[in-house]
Amino acid sequence: MRKTAQLLTTASALATILGALSLSPQLAIAADAEVIEQGKQIAFDRKKGNCLACHMIDGGDMPGNIGPPLVAMKARFPEKSTLRAQIWDSTRNNPNSMMPPFGRHDILTEAEIDKVVEFIYSL
Repeated sequence: MRKTAQLLTTASALATILGALSLSPQLAIAADAEVIEQGKQIAFDRKKGNCLACHMIDGGDMPGNIGPPLVAMKARFPEKSTLRAQIWDSTRNNPNSMMPPFGRHDILTEAEIDKVVEFIYSL
């Protein structure tokens, strides 16, 4: 009798864990989509990221052409951390860069930069 109860308890716990694991990817995808959308809003906001002032971004209105089009970003920046560093302070790699150092000058918060990175990396 004890073995049966122990077996049922173990099976129940295992079923709960497996159920939670099967939902986790769906929740992660939904959370990722939400973060990407928030990053897009910041990037397109003319008073915040204002990426459209210089870059062509799919879905953006009145893009600039000073900076390169933001396409195929995973190919251009295989390491997401390199893209984040570029947004945080592009003058580290290119002292003559016209891109504002969004992190160094506190134009965007660290959390906002992370969201913009997620959006830009999704392009």
